[in-house]
Amino acid sequence: MNLIRYFLWVTVIGSFLLAQDGYKMPPKAIADLVDAPATPSVSISPDNKRILILGRASLPSIEELSQPELRLAGLRINPATNSRSRSSYYTGIVIQNIESRKQKRVKGFPNKSRISHVSWSPNGKKIAMAVTNGNSINIYVADVKTGRAKLLLNSPLNAIYGSPYYWLSDSKGLIAKTILENRGDPPQKAQVPKGPVVQENLGEKSPVRTYQDLLTNAHDEALFEFYLNAQVVHVTLKGKTRKIGKPGIIRRTEPSPNGQYILMETIHRPFSYLVPVYRFPTLVEIMDLKGNVVSQLRDLPLAESLPKGFGAVITGPRSYGWRSDKGSIIFYLEALDGGDPKAKADHRDEVFTLETPFSGNPQSLIKLDLRYAGVRWGSENIALFSTREWSTRRTTTWMVNPSRSGAKPKKTIDRLYEDRYSDPGSPMLTPNQFGRNVLLFGESGETIFMSGNGASSEGDHPFVDEYNLMSGKSKRLWRSEPPFYERPIRMVDVSRNLVLTSRESKEEQVNYYFRNMNDDSLIPITQFPHPYPHMKGVYKEMITYKRNDNVDLSATLYLPPGRQPGDGPLPLLMWAYPREFKTAKAASQVVGSPHRFVRISPTSSLIMLSYGYAVLSGPTMPIIGEGDQEPNDSYVKQLVSSAQAAADEMIRRGITTKDQMAIGGHSYGAFMTANLLAHSDIYQAGIARSGAYNRSLTPFGFQAEERTFWEAPEVYFAMSPFMHTQKVNEPILLIHGEADNNSGTFPVQSKRYYHALKGHGATAKLVMLPHESHGYRARESVMHMLWETANWLDTYVKKEVKD
Repeated sequence: MNLIRYFLWVTVIGSFLLAQDGYKMPPKAIADLVDAPATPSVSISPDNKRILILGRASLPSIEELSQPELRLAGLRINPATNSRSRSSYYTGIVIQNIESRKQKRVKGFPNKSRISHVSWSPNGKKIAMAVTNGNSINIYVADVKTGRAKLLLNSPLNAIYGSPYYWLSDSKGLIAKTILENRGDPPQKAQVPKGPVVQENLGEKSPVRTYQDLLTNAHDEALFEFYLNAQVVHVTLKGKTRKIGKPGIIRRTEPSPNGQYILMETIHRPFSYLVPVYRFPTLVEIMDLKGNVVSQLRDLPLAESLPKGFGAVITGPRSYGWRSDKGSIIFYLEALDGGDPKAKADHRDEVFTLETPFSGNPQSLIKLDLRYAGVRWGSENIALFSTREWSTRRTTTWMVNPSRSGAKPKKTIDRLYEDRYSDPGSPMLTPNQFGRNVLLFGESGETIFMSGNGASSEGDHPFVDEYNLMSGKSKRLWRSEPPFYERPIRMVDVSRNLVLTSRESKEEQVNYYFRNMNDDSLIPITQFPHPYPHMKGVYKEMITYKRNDNVDLSATLYLPPGRQPGDGPLPLLMWAYPREFKTAKAASQVVGSPHRFVRISPTSSLIMLSYGYAVLSGPTMPIIGEGDQEPNDSYVKQLVSSAQAAADEMIRRGITTKDQMAIGGHSYGAFMTANLLAHSDIYQAGIARSGAYNRSLTPFGFQAEERTFWEAPEVYFAMSPFMHTQKVNEPILLIHGEADNNSGTFPVQSKRYYHALKGHGATAKLVMLPHESHGYRARESVMHMLWETANWLDTYVKKEVKD
């Protein structure tokens, strides 16, 4: 008995020491990639004369991620700064004159400031930004000529929800949301509860998907009101301020294009414990700049009980916005099918407009055949409305004359949006006199410019077309050609056919150029260096192969620097993410480009190239449901078939051997990994990050599955690796953030799955990363995750190959 107790004691202590062993560092080759400098972001001025080069921050520390955080109504809040927690930021700004290439660094910020929400003024002479200094976020404005930034507003911004500020179209002032003056201390939680938390439903069907970070009690509601309440102010560039309206939970304060009115959306009670903030009741009003209510458009109700399915919306007017091509005209939508995407209807949505003073009879612009998916305003006579329907994967685009009520619309696009090869691209936009983006027209006024990925069987070849709206014919102006991947960003001169592009190749970092599409000449704008020169020489190849049902599959193969396919087998990591399709034709299409720069982010599977592994990135795992069939009806069969095809191709090419392969993925890719280990013996090990494994915990749908658990219990059971734990006979590494906020991937998913694996004697390891969300941000967390990954692969996958 004493011996048994001794072994039990040793086991318990060993487990405790394992859990308390601290963060680990991966091999130096991996760590160096994590710490490589991030490529700056770029923003071009409205007049196309200057660009901003925005320095990006490196990974934050775990100390930074450990700061207090509130999780309320689907939001994660930093109570110290009254902003969203875990937000990205810039470390510095450089203004570059495009023609002369002269640069000046923006100065005037406090030391160690964090910069976010960077925005050009409509005239391009000023730059506004939100600057975090200590526990305060304030608006700074920089002069483009001098590069000097100054504090504009002493009152701190409330940057939790929605845009914290907007430029006015005259470039002389801004509309901002500020923290309430003298608001006092946050409400304290009562030590003794006043009563139970009660929720009640009186027979109304409310199928709601699983959400994280919802309100749970009265104290949460009080905190939500305390931190989100804000005061809207008008501030001039001279620093003069005027309050607009009453304090409230302001979702939106968007000025009209001419700057005379404000579209104000204010959230109010009753709050919900079932849905996030964006479905809370919202009062929609039009105000003038003095805070007078010009018109109350609608009080949108709490949206807890929408119809089931993608494309479900509330009834009545919704989705209010400004026409970007006009001074002050509101547009909005109204469902014609009761908001139910399953209901039979000739039209789904109707679009209306309201002119000043926003209280007359609305004008009907168009009845849309499918659910509204966006609008591009252009001119007095031209606007383009887009629609989508999930069940058929169909999208249409309609050209409308907004100035003529009842004018017959013209259909310009009707296609399946999952068919990448038929994608004509998206309209290119340009800032107008109000600083709002509108359609960019050719010199005739009848053509627009379309840019897209240019998907093809050889990979993506981005392009620019000139499209005639009247004839429906396109003219190809330019197309990216090997060995480069070049993507259009903005048309800067229609008369010269000059376009700003980003250009890269396998070995060349992304940089920006002016491309003259008439003579194909290039003018370089930036010269960002290679972020990890020691990784030059990585082998990259886009490959295609077939599944056993004749569906074409594709993937991108990477080999470590200096390696070629004929140099002998290597241990291989496949990293994938399944996708659902309605047609085999769309599922067979090639995704990506063989000419893109080998970009290795800190959490990318490609980081294992530095450690001697081959990586098969993005092997397509299509789940197809043609006709009346749903893709998930045969999920496991199709998944295993796709994985087997990829493995067979790697062995056929001599890239690896049948006993040196691992499978991995993040989120739905982790779900895939667990399923492949349960239903096949293709791989020697698996790495599953931030996944969901028991679909009965997401009973009202998940991913692309619209059916509920009660409608398709056999599908939920068959797809849940948790239900097939006893079949897992390969080692699996589970990694999950303790603060995962993604819908459905609760941290308990990994904990319960690990317990099930352990109960069945599987070789498994569970790593819970403190304070991490669905993606991992802290340097310590990322380094430890990579240490675990490298050790797992070395232990169970890397094997000596005998001659």
